[in-house]
Amino acid sequence: MGIKKINILILSAGRRVELVNCFKQARDRLKIDGDVIACDCSNLAPALYFADQRCQVPRISDNDAYIEAIKEICIKNEVSLIVPTIDTELLLLAERREEIEKATGARVLISSYDVIKICRDKTNTQKWLEEHGFLAPRMISDEDIEAERVTYPLFIKPLDGSSSINAFKADSREEIDTFREIIGEGQYIIQDFMEGTEYTVDCFLDFEGHLITIVPRIRIATRSGEIAKGRIVRDVAIIEDVKRLLTELAPIGHITIQCMRTDEGIEYIEINPRFGGGAPMSIMAGADSCENLYRLLMGQRLTYSNNFRDNVTFLRFDSSIMLNEDNEPEM
Repeated sequence: MGIKKINILILSAGRRVELVNCFKQARDRLKIDGDVIACDCSNLAPALYFADQRCQVPRISDNDAYIEAIKEICIKNEVSLIVPTIDTELLLLAERREEIEKATGARVLISSYDVIKICRDKTNTQKWLEEHGFLAPRMISDEDIEAERVTYPLFIKPLDGSSSINAFKADSREEIDTFREIIGEGQYIIQDFMEGTEYTVDCFLDFEGHLITIVPRIRIATRSGEIAKGRIVRDVAIIEDVKRLLTELAPIGHITIQCMRTDEGIEYIEINPRFGGGAPMSIMAGADSCENLYRLLMGQRLTYSNNFRDNVTFLRFDSSIMLNEDNEPEM
C-alpha cells in the first residue's frame, strides 16, 4: 500500500531555513511524496528559497486577507498540515482553525484557543503557573514600585512580546521608569530578576495531546532573543516537571518552554506553543518533531520516547544566498 502525498505549509517562514530543511529531510527519510511549501509576507524571506514551493501572503495584521490567502494555498496544493512559526499569528489561527480546516481539509498545528490565550499573554501565563503550583519569578505591580516594595534588579517585558524585543533588566527606579515608557502603559509585566542556568525545553505532543518527546537544552548564548549556542542535557528533574506542566496545560504539537534552574528550583519564564528558533537542535539530536508529524499524518500511533542524544552542543551561524536578476536563487 503506497503512502499518500503529504504537503506541508510553513507560515511566516522568515529565516527558518533549518526548520524547512528538517521537514524536507524527514520527508525524504520516510520516502514520502510531497512538498514543503513556505510562505511569508516578504518575498525576501530566506527560508522561501529552500522550500519546494514558495508563496507571498498578506501581513498577519490584515486578518481576513491573511486567512483567505492561507486557504487558497491549501486548496490549490492539497496541503495536509499548516505549521505556524511566530507568536503574532497564533491567536488568529486558533480562533479561525475550524474555518480553515473545514474549507481546506488541512490540519492546523495549533493548540486550543484557551491554551493560546494563556501562553500569549505573560500575565495569563504567570497566573496559570501560580494556580497550578509551578514556580515563576514573582510578579511586581506598579504599586509595589511606587511604594518602593521592591529589590533591584527587576525584569520588564511586553505582555505579548517575542524574541526578547523590549525585554530589559532594570537596575534602578530610573531605569524601570524609562523601560515602562518605552513599552507603553499597561503593556508590560515586571518580575523579579532571576539568576541561574537558563534552559529551553523542546516538547512534542500528538494531535490528541499525548506526550511524545521532551528535550531540555542549556542556552549557552543567545542573539536577538534566539538561541545561538545550546547543549542538549538529559536533566531528569526538568523533564519530570515539564511533564506535569504539559499534562495540566494540554497543548498539542511542538511546544517551546523556557525555564531557569535557580536556588528556588525550576522557575518558568515562558511557554511558546510553536516551533522555537532553536527547535532543529532537538530535532537533530533525535527528538524529530518533523518526522513525528509526518508519521501522525500517515495514521501511525506514537508513544513517548526518551531516545535522544545527550550532551551534544549546537553552534548556529548565518549564511547567505544570492538572488539573480530574475529574483531566483543561485546556490
